[in-house]
Amino acid sequence: MAKHDTRFRLMSEAVQAWYRFYAESPENHASQVLCNAAIDLYHDGYLTVDAIAASLIGTYVGICSTKVNAPTSASIH
Repeated sequence: MAKHDTRFRLMSEAVQAWYRFYAESPENHASQVLCNAAIDLYHDGYLTVDAIAASLIGTYVGICSTKVNAPTSASIH
């Protein structure tokens, strides 16, 4: 598996963990917000599914937090 594919899978699994934690069904806008945040977290040194998922879960509390007035990925740090 290519390095790019491994990173993509890691971030995808972290976003899926967020959906499972909050018992939400995936939706386009939330997925876009969460995926962008996961990418930023990865680039900031969060290199495991658990680390990225924990940060997403703590930052985006439920589906509503991915909507209007959602924090930018820069505010996660």
